[in-house]
Amino acid sequence: MGTPKIVGMAGSFSRPSKTGSLVRHVAERVSSRYGFDLAVYDMIDVGPSLGSALWRKQLDEKAQHVLQEIVAADILIIGAPTYKGSYPGLFKHLIDLIDPHELKSKPILITATGGGDRHALMVEHQLRPLFGFFMAHTLPTAVYASDRDFLDYVVASEHLSKRIDEAVRRWTSFSRDECRRAKPPSRHHTSSNVELGCWDGSDAVQTATKATGQTAAPADRIC
Repeated sequence: MGTPKIVGMAGSFSRPSKTGSLVRHVAERVSSRYGFDLAVYDMIDVGPSLGSALWRKQLDEKAQHVLQEIVAADILIIGAPTYKGSYPGLFKHLIDLIDPHELKSKPILITATGGGDRHALMVEHQLRPLFGFFMAHTLPTAVYASDRDFLDYVVASEHLSKRIDEAVRRWTSFSRDECRRAKPPSRHHTSSNVELGCWDGSDAVQTATKATGQTAAPADRIC
């Protein structure tokens, strides 16, 4: 079993940026908690070929690489800056070049940034319907951050940090639900009282139980 990979995609065009910082912060929290591999990109990584590409095949090698990373990711962390109540047009154009089936059932944690609270519903009114079209699994808890949540482009708000923690914890619940749907209800035991087939946030895929018979797996184990 290979290590799952998180890919973060920030729809921002500047560095540093609050959106890029938020996406990386969230992705690093997920990676740290569960031991996943990590890569984060922004629109600068995509490059200028996107603006003139009507078809995916017209993207240059740089943009093709980012797009392939997005569709091949095990988990996506998506972030977009808010302009006039919505995401940037070129960010949408990048998503438009993805075939709908390529994101089907993919878990996505959506995030957004904006100048103030008036843009907070962008995650629900814009981003969630967008990825709903692709039949992706957007996690229930989205993350929105305003300018006051950052200090020198670093997440500095306790409220935002708690919201991020809640979203990251949701991944555990989502994974367990997917595990139950994907696997038969029976459980596997061995004479040494080992439960098989669960990801415990490390390279190990087997979690032993304590001598008392209680499961010794960490709380964030993912099936």
